[in-house]
Amino acid sequence: MAFDFQRIQKVYDALPERVAKARQIVGRPLTLTEKILYSHLFETQEPVNFQRGKSYVDFAPDRVAMQDATAQMALLQFMQAGKPQAAVPSTVHCDHLILAKDGAKKDLTESLEVNKEVFNFLGSVSNKYGIGFWKPGAGIIHQVILENYAFPGGMMIGTDSHTVNAGGLGMVAIGVGGADAVDVMAGMAWELKFPKLIGVKLTGKMSGWTSAKDVILKVAGILTVKGGTGAIVEYFGPGAETFSCTGKGTICNMGAEIGATTSIFGYDDSMKRYLISTDRADVAAAADAVREHLTADPEVYANPETYFDQVIEINLTELEPHINGPFTPDLAWPLSKFAQAVRDNNYPQELEVGLIGSCTNSSYEDISRAASLAKQAIDKNLKVKAEYTITPGSEVVRYTVERDGFLDTFEKIGGVVMANACGPCIGQWSRHTNDPNRKNSIITSFNRNFAKRNDGNPNTHSFVASPEIVTAFAIAGDLTFNPITDTLINRDGVAVKLDEPTGLELPPKGFDAEDPGYQAPAADGSTVQIIVDPASERLQLLEGFKPWEGTDIKGLKLLIKAKGKCTTDHISMAGPWLRFRGHLDNIANNTLTGATNFFNEKVNAVKNQLTGEFVEVPTAARAYKAAGIGSIVVGDENYGEGSSREHAAMQPRHLAVRAVLVRSFARIHETNLKKQGMLGLTFANPADYDKIQEDDNIDIVGLTSFAPGVPLTLVLNHKDGSSENITVNHTYNEQQIEWFKAGSALNKIKEEAALAAGKN
Repeated sequence: MAFDFQRIQKVYDALPERVAKARQIVGRPLTLTEKILYSHLFETQEPVNFQRGKSYVDFAPDRVAMQDATAQMALLQFMQAGKPQAAVPSTVHCDHLILAKDGAKKDLTESLEVNKEVFNFLGSVSNKYGIGFWKPGAGIIHQVILENYAFPGGMMIGTDSHTVNAGGLGMVAIGVGGADAVDVMAGMAWELKFPKLIGVKLTGKMSGWTSAKDVILKVAGILTVKGGTGAIVEYFGPGAETFSCTGKGTICNMGAEIGATTSIFGYDDSMKRYLISTDRADVAAAADAVREHLTADPEVYANPETYFDQVIEINLTELEPHINGPFTPDLAWPLSKFAQAVRDNNYPQELEVGLIGSCTNSSYEDISRAASLAKQAIDKNLKVKAEYTITPGSEVVRYTVERDGFLDTFEKIGGVVMANACGPCIGQWSRHTNDPNRKNSIITSFNRNFAKRNDGNPNTHSFVASPEIVTAFAIAGDLTFNPITDTLINRDGVAVKLDEPTGLELPPKGFDAEDPGYQAPAADGSTVQIIVDPASERLQLLEGFKPWEGTDIKGLKLLIKAKGKCTTDHISMAGPWLRFRGHLDNIANNTLTGATNFFNEKVNAVKNQLTGEFVEVPTAARAYKAAGIGSIVVGDENYGEGSSREHAAMQPRHLAVRAVLVRSFARIHETNLKKQGMLGLTFANPADYDKIQEDDNIDIVGLTSFAPGVPLTLVLNHKDGSSENITVNHTYNEQQIEWFKAGSALNKIKEEAALAAGKN
């Protein structure tokens, strides 16, 4: 029986009428994406023919999910909202704070002790406010969501960019910042600019070494890290039905790496099989009853160019395995060309570590296919040359693959099974190395490979591939190895070839676990006490940000002009800093420490205009704040790409940064800035980026008449006494301008709650 089945049934009961009404309003056949979006409009949202990429729309998601690193700040904010419990089904998943080092049992035990204060806080807040709590070791949030909560035709938001994983089960699932989660948990509308639509038509059928992962690696190479920004990617075609449900999840999961709002597949038999296998036959039966509404109208897929803003076609029969990287997930290499790329670019040829698992590739099918190669290494007497780690996606998957013998197979080739957690994928990896700065190569089945992301070493060349390719490369220990064409010399000196991997979509004996790790909240949480120690280094109660002063903002110091790629990892690093995610002042000490200063091309070294000294970025920001002076950050293209972490907005806000001015934003980060009462601005003329000088004092003019669609003016006051004006654009609507004026979206919620209380 599914969690919250009555709520799911309610969605399905209303679906036919809502889809019919939407079709009438739009005046044409509907994509699956449009069916789900129009059927989840907030009660006060008038249904009209929304303009893609322009209309701001209020939605009513079915549920909210939070992982332990982002949940801390989200729940600290929710505690200020004055609500007795979450208004929609919500869950917290403890997966980010577990450090991978020596193996599952020891690592989990140590992490439970190190993070006891935070886990207790999250558990008690969940208990008080009616939020489901998945304990440390239960698994990675996205795998747990797929196994328990995702359902075709539903809509959810989650405080992690890879929430999109649930698109593999036909759900519009979107990564957001914690303030967005607070809105929905408080019973308010969730706002999103109506997305553009990208259609990906899949034809043919995969075979051999190719897997679902190769589809999204190929798409990333086509669209790049920003090609999906502001769009939902809808996969369809005869090839789409050849994937397992978890394979679909893999494709949707890594859609975050192209900047997509989310990705989705239509309901089909693979989803039905997965629902039944995960003890949700009730959901499968309910979905079958409205099956025609859980995919696009037939006319859409017959003539996709008419209904999508962009269409990509991929022939799965011709698709090769891909390896993407290093340092960016959109540098796509077909396997047949990768060896030459390694040589041409002087990438370290020796492979030191192969890592499989993570939220992207940790299903039963993934692990069974990788295990088939590990068994070949045993049977063919091959020595595995690289270190090899396995991260199961959930306790249900771990218990099941252990029962079915796969973990034993991995251990026989020297594999180390890590805890059911994010681990190395997010930098929670205490890597065994004698030189943390050595140039080296690793390959993972993860989703991101930014510099320093996995192990903190800027010289680690991290590549992304399928679990099958990762396993084959780990056996060979060589990035120029091609398992389709090349042989390996075994311990007997005999040349042997790896056979194609094989695997099982679902466990023949079914899924199982002694303790999946779920903790239900108290039926009445009103008496639950939440205590935060004022002296804690890990947790800090929040104070509201100051509202706008009502005037133009003048005299801002340039904090940093960031050069090139500046992801949320550059703005607020993860890894060892995850321990401070619940303490805003402490974690602010890593603000923009990974960004490259345009003027000296150094990391974490900027000029303090008050002293003329070069200092760390947070030091300069704190100096300006202490002097009562605001600052501004300038960035390049796709600023803030990567995770959903709102800390990348809250930390600068806490340090008195008033505005972020860039050539373009990643979607989630731009929204997070707005939610925290900051100004997210873009150059009207991207070339004006070059006009920003190191010693500039900057004025923002036009705020007293701040209005949607009306540009603002920045006055650049240069050190030589000259000044020049540049025009900057913004995407603020009327409600978002109110957030800015109030100081944050949360401040606005509290204002409205106070007004409502006064009327009562």
